[in-house]
Amino acid sequence: MGAESNESLDVLSVFLTGIPGLESQHGWLSIPFSTMYVVAIVGNSLIMIAVQEDPVLHEPMYLFLSMLAVTEVGVSVSTLPTVMGILWFDARQIDFDGCLAQMFFIHTFSCMESGVLLAMSYDRFVAIYNPLRYTAILTLPRIICMGLGITLKSVTLMAPLPILLKQLPYCHTNVLSHSYCLHSDLIQLPCADTKLNSILGLAIVLATFGLDSLLIVVSYVLILYTVLGIASEEGRWKALNTCVSHMCAVLVYYVPMIGVSVMHRAAKHASPLVHTLMSSIYLFVPPVLNPIIYSVKTKPIRQGIFTLFSCKRK
Repeated sequence: MGAESNESLDVLSVFLTGIPGLESQHGWLSIPFSTMYVVAIVGNSLIMIAVQEDPVLHEPMYLFLSMLAVTEVGVSVSTLPTVMGILWFDARQIDFDGCLAQMFFIHTFSCMESGVLLAMSYDRFVAIYNPLRYTAILTLPRIICMGLGITLKSVTLMAPLPILLKQLPYCHTNVLSHSYCLHSDLIQLPCADTKLNSILGLAIVLATFGLDSLLIVVSYVLILYTVLGIASEEGRWKALNTCVSHMCAVLVYYVPMIGVSVMHRAAKHASPLVHTLMSSIYLFVPPVLNPIIYSVKTKPIRQGIFTLFSCKRK
């Protein structure tokens, strides 16, 4: 049985699912999805280039923002091939190794995004608590180390997931419930005990998203405590205003994630379309909205992007 399963694993394919009940509308649905991918990839790429090219943006806050943009481009690029393949060509079949690779990159970039949001909350705390030493505390080498630490942590935590899945036997029809590969979907496929995989997956979620969200809340409690100590009302509003973009980014990231988690547990019998839409919102909306939020709310970013286009005209 083991040898047969391992042999079949070499040629195993996984079948993805489009948008349930709307298969005949995939051609039309490809238009909004294509638009979202263009906005996400182009918008975040413009932020990265603006931060790199404009010396005014070589500050900790904008360097962290460029890291966030990298993670969001990574998430978008990870899901794009299979999502658009299904919508355009009805290409539902994917090689098992390719599916594992996609799962790894989706979860790794999502984990990195959570870590960067935590780093950005620390950045806002330092800027408000000790503004005179802000750039002295968050130096470029420290920011680089934080970025490398977030990347290393994410890769290290996610690497065991595809390795463990690769060892299991697969005997049934391998159909996933999304148009991309997620760990929660893949652990439903093996015809063997997946308790270890489930426990590891839960531990990773708690050690990353759970801990990061808790520390973000603690950071904002400390920020609020510091702001209330500012004498003038104008100074308090000015300090809080520097956090608005980041608070929006946190809400855009964590609210859909909580919604997906609640749906999986409290609404198991809901329409497959509802589950698909919730998961799509979690993966697609943050990369689309964050460049818009930061471009609208952050004047230096807006000016940096305008400068890019004005330089190209010259």
